[in-house]
Amino acid sequence: MPAILALMNRIYLELGAKKVFACSLDWPGWCRAGKSEEPALDRLLDYAPRYRVVAERAGLDFDPGAPTVVERLDGRSATDFGIPEVHAKADHEPLTEAEAGRQVAIMRAAWELFDERAAASPEELRKGPRGGGRDRTKMVEHVEEAERGYARILGVKHPPYRSRQDRDALREELAAVLSRPWTGPWEPKWTPRYALRRITWHVLDHLWEMEDRRT
Repeated sequence: MPAILALMNRIYLELGAKKVFACSLDWPGWCRAGKSEEPALDRLLDYAPRYRVVAERAGLDFDPGAPTVVERLDGRSATDFGIPEVHAKADHEPLTEAEAGRQVAIMRAAWELFDERAAASPEELRKGPRGGGRDRTKMVEHVEEAERGYARILGVKHPPYRSRQDRDALREELAAVLSRPWTGPWEPKWTPRYALRRITWHVLDHLWEMEDRRT
């Protein structure tokens, strides 16, 4: 456990032409964007209290300390579109069973909190400054369909959902795949560490959007 705790403040920056992501390498989903490095890091820290809710739901203490930037990555077009797309060097590190379980617990907590917030939110959400943004049902459908696409990348293939049970079955299989220890090589194009970060980030990004846009 001490070896894991020593890694808790590692941050990488994904540098696009118009947008920069600051993402934690050890707390999946704790990832925020800004117009440049400093605003991205500031925004990441601003969201620490909101991320703590997720970590605590997963049964974890969240006290990562000051961020340490360990890598800067060249972003792609998706970076500027608002997606942290690039693998960091640390994404190719071995993943122990204990660490995989910890990160999967955070992913599960994100799912639970998103479902709870969606159930408590009105159908019509406040529009963004330019009148955009999905309402609740469309946002839920977007998150769940994107997740089905992410799962396919990892070899977890399910047909379109016909019920909540179908969605839950995919999530259980996805969690089982990502709970396994990994030392490489990895056949899918996403390593387990990157997959856990990307999947959890997408759920939390829309969870926090829903919270901010409740009318």
